[in-house]
Amino acid sequence: MTLPSPVPRRIACFLFPQVMMLDVTGPMQVFASANEVLARQGMPPLYRLETVGPQAGVVETSSGLRMVADHAMADWDATGVDTLLIAGGNGVDALRRDPACLDWLRRVEPQVRRLGSVCSGALLLAEAGLLTGRAVTTHWCRGDDIAAYPGLALDICRLHTYAPDGRDGDPHVFTSAGVTAGIDLAMALVEADAGPVVALAVARYLVLFLRRPGDQAQFSAHLGPSARPADADARLLALLDWLPANLSSDLTVEALAGRCGLAPRTFIRRFVQATGQPPGRYVESLRLEAARGLLHTGSIPVAEVARRCGYDHPEALRRAFQKTLRLSPADYARRFGGGTVTAGTGAPS
Repeated sequence: MTLPSPVPRRIACFLFPQVMMLDVTGPMQVFASANEVLARQGMPPLYRLETVGPQAGVVETSSGLRMVADHAMADWDATGVDTLLIAGGNGVDALRRDPACLDWLRRVEPQVRRLGSVCSGALLLAEAGLLTGRAVTTHWCRGDDIAAYPGLALDICRLHTYAPDGRDGDPHVFTSAGVTAGIDLAMALVEADAGPVVALAVARYLVLFLRRPGDQAQFSAHLGPSARPADADARLLALLDWLPANLSSDLTVEALAGRCGLAPRTFIRRFVQATGQPPGRYVESLRLEAARGLLHTGSIPVAEVARRCGYDHPEALRRAFQKTLRLSPADYARRFGGGTVTAGTGAPS
């Protein structure tokens, strides 16, 4: 575990009229809970929390509830600040047209060690020109808005783009997806600051299901916007409902087309029209998601997970995990699961 500094790190969140409350309170509670976990171990606090706004004082959130900005941005001293998070919410669009706010962001960016956004807060960073050339995500419903900015390495599917080692994201300026993804981002920051033991203790304290990696998709493969399109052929809709519970069945194009009573070429065309992706890719995403769900338990052998999810050999499951998550199934279970995983007879970890 990385020992806390005797001087707490300053963590600030920028809030504004019509901010989404959970974009602020979710991440900030993670940092506060890290302090509580450390206090129970007889250690000093790691973080000191504060809020900044266009003006100091009461701020009405998008829910109608009120929060308080400790400092006005014009008077706030960013010197020595560890992390500044820019929250999202309906009020972002007005601030995108506010030169004073954009100038302030450009001025504080080199002063803080880490600058991140939650949800649509990424639009403020993009408008200020701070995301050019960087990996970027935001809430999927603001994907078209963020895509209008040139020069971004946009990946609207991932949860956040923070990577302390810089290999799969950015350690200085980063973004996160909608609402609760801000909690995932804060958990990643705590793990980088205090180590995985403290981060896991925080996750347990907050009753978080797991610590999700930043490149995990924002939504389920069969809960996404195009998963059950209302205008699709009834036979395709029935197939989409059948697939998640039958991943170990024969799911070749020929077999799926036969279930729908369609020729393979016709089936592929209609499937892509209905879901936005080819049948093989859709099935692979379902299998990978199901495997991750089983591995979260930490108690099912990797070989059994592979069998249940329709992989013809555990090695195929390992290759799918390495390609998508850059982790082996066993490593994934150890990091995010709730118990001890075994590889199973003849299964690679």
